[in-house]
Amino acid sequence: MKTEKRWRKALCLFVTVWMMLTMPSALAADGVDWERQIIVVTGMGIAPPNAVNITQGQMLAKRAAVVDGYRQLAEQVKGVNVDAESTVENMMVVSDVVRTKVSACIQGARILEERMRPDGVCEVTMSIPMFGVSNPLAAAVIPKPAARVPFPAPTLEEQPVGTYTSPGNASVGVDVTIRRNDNSRPMQASLQPMGAGDSFYPYPYTYRYPYPYPPNPPIYQGNQQPSNPQAPPVKEPKQTSKNTYQVAGNYTSLVVDCTGLELQPAMSPVIRNENGEAIYGASNLDYDIVTTKGMAAYSRSLDVQSISRAGERPFVVKGTAVSGNNINPVVTVADANHILMENEQTHFLDELNVIFVR
Repeated sequence: MKTEKRWRKALCLFVTVWMMLTMPSALAADGVDWERQIIVVTGMGIAPPNAVNITQGQMLAKRAAVVDGYRQLAEQVKGVNVDAESTVENMMVVSDVVRTKVSACIQGARILEERMRPDGVCEVTMSIPMFGVSNPLAAAVIPKPAARVPFPAPTLEEQPVGTYTSPGNASVGVDVTIRRNDNSRPMQASLQPMGAGDSFYPYPYTYRYPYPYPPNPPIYQGNQQPSNPQAPPVKEPKQTSKNTYQVAGNYTSLVVDCTGLELQPAMSPVIRNENGEAIYGASNLDYDIVTTKGMAAYSRSLDVQSISRAGERPFVVKGTAVSGNNINPVVTVADANHILMENEQTHFLDELNVIFVR
């Protein structure tokens, strides 16, 4: 009789150890769900052979399943990408504060379902939110910026070409026509005496242009120069780079199509243009909204109408590449400018209504 009990205990111990060792492969379907923005695992436990009765055995099996669930959550959380440089595990190694917050997040996991199988094994499905109001992972690992940085202004795609003509007997300045592909409106420049540090042009005068950067040096026609170097100030015109685009002003979200680019999800991605300039990142956003909503939703399809943040009129652009360990989408300079201009009208970036299709 004693020999039979020993064999039963040994068999139960063997089954328990075998289940613990094979659990990761059996739970391949569990893990980080970027579409639902949660991390889900299924822990399993078995009653010990010395349980007094069935009820106690089931309770101990559930406790073992929950402990196994915590272990799996910890493993899944460690591999989550925070940004292009860090994973959660990296941040836990360098910061005791982050490690404590992540541990608290795991210990606050929610039990979604529990089931006792006929063979005595208890299954417990558990999850933690990556974003949300109640103890999300994002609040533990995304650092809060010291100050919110405004979105960058749309930039010109190329330096404008200037055509300059001397008006002969004119006494109040020089007309300057900036000619670009968009046939932008003429702009005015005033003629002022050259100061220390100004570039030396053929005459001792330099032009002050109401433009983001200086155009090419003037080309003088004829031998006369304006008689009044102290021209009155000229009212600065509106930024002409906007003339390149038709701004609709009614988009509800941004969809960046990154299919075929092997985009990897992250908690704090950055959208860059092909010049490497960031146009959308955590520093541009309200930190509380970042941790509760998430900077971007991820989708496997361009059919994003089922995603709440898409709204009725998504603005779809094609990603040209990915950077930063395949985490940050890259768009053309023209598309980046268009995105920023549309955002000035409807603020879909400010509201984090961004979707990446991968």
